[in-house]
Amino acid sequence: MDTPPATPLPVAAAQATPAPGDIAHNASLAARLVGQAADAGARLVVLPELFLCAYHPPTLHADPAATDLAAGEAGEIDDGRLDPLRVAARERSVVVVVGASVRHGDGRRTCSAVLVERTGKTVTAYDKQLLWGPEENALFTPGTSGATLLVDGWRLGLGICYDGCFPEHGRAAADDGAHGYLVPSGYVVGSAHRRDVYYAARALDNTMYVVFANSVGGDPDWSFNGGAAVYDPEGRPLVRAADEGESVVVATLDPAELARVRAAHTMLRDRRELGERRILSAN
Repeated sequence: MDTPPATPLPVAAAQATPAPGDIAHNASLAARLVGQAADAGARLVVLPELFLCAYHPPTLHADPAATDLAAGEAGEIDDGRLDPLRVAARERSVVVVVGASVRHGDGRRTCSAVLVERTGKTVTAYDKQLLWGPEENALFTPGTSGATLLVDGWRLGLGICYDGCFPEHGRAAADDGAHGYLVPSGYVVGSAHRRDVYYAARALDNTMYVVFANSVGGDPDWSFNGGAAVYDPEGRPLVRAADEGESVVVATLDPAELARVRAAHTMLRDRRELGERRILSAN
């Protein structure tokens, strides 16, 4: 857990406004954002929750066939609508994590983080375990396991939005040796305070980097508030986008800083069983 990666990793968190139900359009938009991130030096790009179909429950309810990506037995996704994004990842040698609605062979529909590798290979990497509210619970089946992504020697836990509101989710990633936590998200207008507390807290709780991506704008009933950011292992934002407007923010995950913070703040090593709790009555 205390062995840092050997080299720095430049990463990007993106925010933009996808079109509800139009996977081909949104994949092209994602490809453009990946190119912008690569131009700024990023080797890993995180895009928002459900970005490929847009986080728009009315559309997801109305047309599952058009808004889902079909996953094979091993999680592989072969959908021509994603070709622009695959090409961008391959030509720019960038790893991409992007949100999508995925239909599995057994019929499950999941809110997933899809991985586009530098080769262009595309797979379902992680299914959201903690679904938010009646809309998501009506649409999706929760995932049953966590996931850690390995990129250039960095161990990066995967979460999606509401997952990151639970300290134990980020801690499970840290317990698996994660140096960072990637969180495609969908925070609506009016939730900025919670958005900015949760992911800074997960970074500080676990002395790990957090890369947070969020959609922005959209339908007035489903309008998102941006704020894409990268947090350092003490919970400070290295970069943060505005609450409005398309943006790509880039920061470098630094192994020396990770080691320094973990040497100074030893919460991961200092944990112990706390035993039973006493109940006191004050008269």
